[in-house]
Amino acid sequence: METDPFWTLIADCRRRGLSGDQRDAWLRDALLRLPPPDVIAFQACLEQVTGEACTWNLWAAADRVFGGWCSDDTFCHFQFWMVGLGRPVFEAALTDADVLAYAPEVLRLSGCPRAAWTDDAWPQWESLGYLAPSAYEELVGGFDDCGDAFYADVRALRGTPARNPPGLTPAGSRWSVLDEAESARRLPRLTAMFPLGSGSVGQPPLTRRT
Repeated sequence: METDPFWTLIADCRRRGLSGDQRDAWLRDALLRLPPPDVIAFQACLEQVTGEACTWNLWAAADRVFGGWCSDDTFCHFQFWMVGLGRPVFEAALTDADVLAYAPEVLRLSGCPRAAWTDDAWPQWESLGYLAPSAYEELVGGFDDCGDAFYADVRALRGTPARNPPGLTPAGSRWSVLDEAESARRLPRLTAMFPLGSGSVGQPPLTRRT
């Protein structure tokens, strides 16, 4: 599936430096300027790229950032947040989850207790999953079927059964960041930046691994 228009829109949104409700409002308005098929395509691309990010390594990265606990829903919202980091970071993280440590949004969390993270800084973007359906509903004058036809069109575009939503079975081998030695081996930068159990986070990495 062609994802360039999707990533272009995400990049346009990112360049504005918005967050929270303002970011949602800008992106929803941008979707409202598109024809309905393109809004369906946006949602299909969102599901495709987050499906690619459904790996045990990225789940472990989220687990590390959140202090050793990450639920299914939390990981889903973390994947949406990864989309907001932009295409270069997102696609690099598919290969090496530890590159997330260099994203400005992650660096800003370094050295700051998790309890002090603001809502806008928190590494989740739950509402991203609702923006395209909401815009589409407005464009077509409302849903008579609770959006079933919209999601059926999304699945058809992705080539998946209409009643089979994206699964949460991550790719790769499962491992636990609670194993500090394994976490330090697989995610050295994130492990140093986000210690477990203390409620605080460490310092950002000083050098980039090559």
